[in-house]
Amino acid sequence: MRPVPITALSLCNGMGMTTAEVLAGLRAGRSGLGPCPPEIGLAGAATVGAMPGPLPPLPAEFAAYDTRQARIAALALAELAGPIERAKGRWGARRIAVILGTSTGGIGASELAYAHHQAHGVLPDWYSVETSHALDAVLPVVCGLAGLAGPAYMLSTACSSSAKVFAAAQRLIHLGVCDAALVGGVDSLCQLTLRGFAGLEVLSAAPCRPFSALRAGINIGEGAALCLLEREGEGPARLLAVGESSDAFHMTSPHPEGLGARLAMERALAGAGLSPGDVDHVNAHGTGTRQNDSAEGAAIAALFGPGMRVVATKGYTGHQLGAAGATEVAFTALAIAHGFVPESVGAAPPDPEIAVRVTTQFEALITRAAISNSFAFGGSNVSVLVGAPA
Repeated sequence: MRPVPITALSLCNGMGMTTAEVLAGLRAGRSGLGPCPPEIGLAGAATVGAMPGPLPPLPAEFAAYDTRQARIAALALAELAGPIERAKGRWGARRIAVILGTSTGGIGASELAYAHHQAHGVLPDWYSVETSHALDAVLPVVCGLAGLAGPAYMLSTACSSSAKVFAAAQRLIHLGVCDAALVGGVDSLCQLTLRGFAGLEVLSAAPCRPFSALRAGINIGEGAALCLLEREGEGPARLLAVGESSDAFHMTSPHPEGLGARLAMERALAGAGLSPGDVDHVNAHGTGTRQNDSAEGAAIAALFGPGMRVVATKGYTGHQLGAAGATEVAFTALAIAHGFVPESVGAAPPDPEIAVRVTTQFEALITRAAISNSFAFGGSNVSVLVGAPA
């Protein structure tokens, strides 16, 4: 399949409410992690990547969908109003798909509704499973606010959700189903995920340290990332290819040698007709757990050699689950567009048993191509290969 230009992108997460704020944080090595909000229930026991400011309510016509997740998605969407209007003028609203990934969906809204039911014996008037909880509840908001009428659907494969959307969009454009696609991911903080990872004993109370010898677990984050892909056009980077695999080694643990991860990266390279030597850096999944980082490091070293430059960015945002894949693809595109690789916050001192070169400080770098990895529970592995503009 032909490369697809990424003509515009937007981000919001614990680092900032706008793409400009997030980019400034990446350049400065400034983490967006902080204490867990008291309403989540793990105050003092968890560090998270929470949105740093209040989220504007949705317009009145979307009041039935007005959840935290929908507000985060709308915030990211607002930045793309101009590029989306230009794309609609070029292709038509019916020729632009919307494909988004999420993991938690509206679980946070359901937790609030359940608490209300416990206190009052009835669900709150604003709550509906279809418009508040469902994984696709955010779609009418995004499509409606953007005025898009093409194919629209959600993907939910845990932490690889919003990486897989890039593969779906490239296929749709290649097959002529659409001419452009708005892709990305959104997730919001909720008790279920925080307490769930605490139950798995992989949640760190301190800021996470991916690939560090001192790593002790993950942090959870929230946010959204959106990318506009078009059949033709110019932008900060290009989507070259996507590699996918499903190793199903274990429900919650990666294959210890990273076999599924390596297969996904190999398939991304094959899809673009590139060799390992054509890749200048890897944005790792890098959660900060002992097993994940060791397995991913082994896979990267086996494919690219021990000198491959590896960037781990969850020290900035925490693990955003369903939004992580798109966020890190956007980070990779920004790094390509602005000629740098960011510091891997928290990675120092790197684990000497992981045979890759982890970036521990900001570095100016002209990147021809880079891989962004996203790996999920159950062995759903996705590697998105991003290249410089043509």
